[in-house]
Amino acid sequence: MSEPLTLVATTAFGLEAVVSRELKQLGYEEQTIENGRITFQGDLAAICHCNLWLRSADRVLLSLAEFTALDFDDLFDEIRDIEWERWLPPSAQFPVRATAVRSKINSPKNCQKLVKKAIAERLKEHYIKDWFPEDGPLYSVSLSILKDKASVCIDTTGPGLHKRGYRKLAAGAQIKETLAAGLVQLSYWNRERPFVDPCCGTGTIAIEAALIGTNTAPGLNREFAAEGWQQLPPEMWEAAREEARALARTDIDYRLQGYDIDPAMIRMARYHAQQAGMEEFIHFQDQPLSEFSTPRKYGCIITNPPYGERLGDKADAEVIYREMKRVFAPLEMWSIYVITSHPGFERIYEQKARRRKLYNGRIECIYYQFPGPPPPRKKSPWEQAAGTQSDSAEETDDVDETRQEEVASEPNVTPTEVVSENPAAAESIESVPTESTPTEDSAEHDKSNEETEDRQE
Repeated sequence: MSEPLTLVATTAFGLEAVVSRELKQLGYEEQTIENGRITFQGDLAAICHCNLWLRSADRVLLSLAEFTALDFDDLFDEIRDIEWERWLPPSAQFPVRATAVRSKINSPKNCQKLVKKAIAERLKEHYIKDWFPEDGPLYSVSLSILKDKASVCIDTTGPGLHKRGYRKLAAGAQIKETLAAGLVQLSYWNRERPFVDPCCGTGTIAIEAALIGTNTAPGLNREFAAEGWQQLPPEMWEAAREEARALARTDIDYRLQGYDIDPAMIRMARYHAQQAGMEEFIHFQDQPLSEFSTPRKYGCIITNPPYGERLGDKADAEVIYREMKRVFAPLEMWSIYVITSHPGFERIYEQKARRRKLYNGRIECIYYQFPGPPPPRKKSPWEQAAGTQSDSAEETDDVDETRQEEVASEPNVTPTEVVSENPAAAESIESVPTESTPTEDSAEHDKSNEETEDRQE
């Protein structure tokens, strides 16, 4: 086994608990959770597995150092002391990106130049060279400074993890694949339940649900920056991909359903599903929201309707929300999930929701959750044969839904704490306003990651 590494999974605010659970499912139990990032320990193989399997993370970073930097001299010395030769070959490309928030060092542009120079000085001493062509593998370096605490990482991912490779056609107001996967994982949906997105657009939420339902690794059909690193040979990546292929499943009980009023969107959704290899698991159809109905029970509706910000206007969005209220009213056995930035959604929908603050790009949104009753527990073969029900059968929920409850009910995670595995304990954790930690993907959100209040007045 290789030497333990410190790795960081960055994520959009509000999805920390989701990514934390994903990492635990991959076997990485020991974690430090902060706003926008989860730090954990792993080996070289973990870089492969996490890039292939993480659904709601933005990137996987290799953490090299953390230190206090009060001025540029401190920063230069600390950067030069890092063993860059352990990772960067003489031909390495090593662009630098820097962020600085509420620190004595407050010039990201100057930080980038200084870090680049310090790395070059270290490599010159080690390789006995005066110049580096930077025409080899990519080792993107990120420096983030928050309140004088600096963190130095190398990006193992390359283009963000939301770049699955299947969404090749562009349309307005598309939701990121990583957020779409997070919405599904914050819901009660599993492969045994009906799934509907009545405002599916180009199909992203339905496709991500199908990837989850089939246990398909979201990064299976793309490449990553670390695939060019000499430290991770091709056979390590191929072994991880072979394992992922072997774990894929096809036992989804129902075809997932996606509807949209625009036939052009449905054509794009079908194409994207085909590119993702999920076309046999999803039925897409052009149909207005007003015509949706279903005799099925215990399903989940997960949707990202128009907000009135980037498409149309708020009045048009409110018409859709009123239609949702009417159409969803008969679905008493269903769980319904709606993400929107519209501040009046709950008032228009006229039903109290469980709420969670999330970001769709840079748009602050609320994920409104209306969980329905759990489906009856399936009897075991011996229970069916005996015509009896065991004591444990009185509990109607299944293990998967219990896990969903843990994540869906907990507040947005506070720094340095892993939320308790007990759902009741998770619900009791108080929301503590915290300082955000700048990361390569989330530095623009210099905000607290507190849970939203139960209801907007």
